[in-house]
Amino acid sequence: MRILLVSQMYPGPDTPELGSFVATLERALEARGHELARAVVDRRGGYDRHARLAVDVLRTAHSFGPDVVYAHFLVPAGLLAALAGRAPLVVTAHGQDVENARRSRVVRRATKLTVRRAHAVVAVSSWLRDRLVEVVPDALAKSSVIDCGVDLEEFAPRDPAAARAEVGWSPEGTGFLCVGSLSERKNVLRLARAFELRGEGELAFVGDGPLRGALEGREKIHVAGNVDHGQVAAWMAAADIVCQPSLAEPFGLATLEGLASGRSVVATSVGGPPEFVPEGAGVLVDPADDDSVRAGLDAAAQLPRPNLAARSAAEAHDVRRQAERVEELLARAAASPPDRRA
Repeated sequence: MRILLVSQMYPGPDTPELGSFVATLERALEARGHELARAVVDRRGGYDRHARLAVDVLRTAHSFGPDVVYAHFLVPAGLLAALAGRAPLVVTAHGQDVENARRSRVVRRATKLTVRRAHAVVAVSSWLRDRLVEVVPDALAKSSVIDCGVDLEEFAPRDPAAARAEVGWSPEGTGFLCVGSLSERKNVLRLARAFELRGEGELAFVGDGPLRGALEGREKIHVAGNVDHGQVAAWMAAADIVCQPSLAEPFGLATLEGLASGRSVVATSVGGPPEFVPEGAGVLVDPADDDSVRAGLDAAAQLPRPNLAARSAAEAHDVRRQAERVEELLARAAASPPDRRA
């Protein structure tokens, strides 16, 4: 198939981590023999980035002549893809796009139009699909749950000593790691407090954000800042426990990457992680409860290292398998009669 990929998040020269999950799935589709062209935003900020995306979508759709359009995020990327031409649309909802629809009447109307025009709608978790259906009931009949998957070759159990030498972090005791934005939603301050109350091990944060200053300078806490996505796997391997106690997580890709790396996880109970973190692979915590997060750290520290149950849980989410599932939706959309494409 000739697939036009549309996304408002995509890795760029200055933002290699931006939308890396989109690029990973794109490569898996290419490996299955499909030809892809892209219209994407590969940088943060810029008041005109969505206007530029609109122009890029129209231009690329005209020149490439896709059999099907595959968009990531309902609005604006999905909406722009829906309006770009006659090719059928499959769109994946990732989380913030659904929350925007829940909060804004204007975005909700745009989301309803996107869903109406789409041949199929994908949600990255059942939790997210339910939240979308609450505000756009028509999405239910068109929806599937398919996450973006994990590259099991990139994220795999590795020798922690070699990984620690690679990233320059050699924790004394248990090595805890949190990957993602240093923001309120990621719950990084509560994680730091819970870690400090344990009095054992070291905690590293990989990422940047508004709460970085509140984390830097604290004893046994290391803030690495943003790293290239290719280095995230090394950080996972350097850790003993991967901690992602976000206030809510529509899916939880960093948690899945931790599992794939054979690391026990401490994950939020709100959102997608309960759907793929089984007992023995990690611990689910109440992200709003300091005691729950602290107990989760203690419990995870007692699990095997490496954790083969964690790796086994991740194998069901191999990006190659997820690409097959997306491929099936794209093929059905491409083969649908024109009068059923709206």
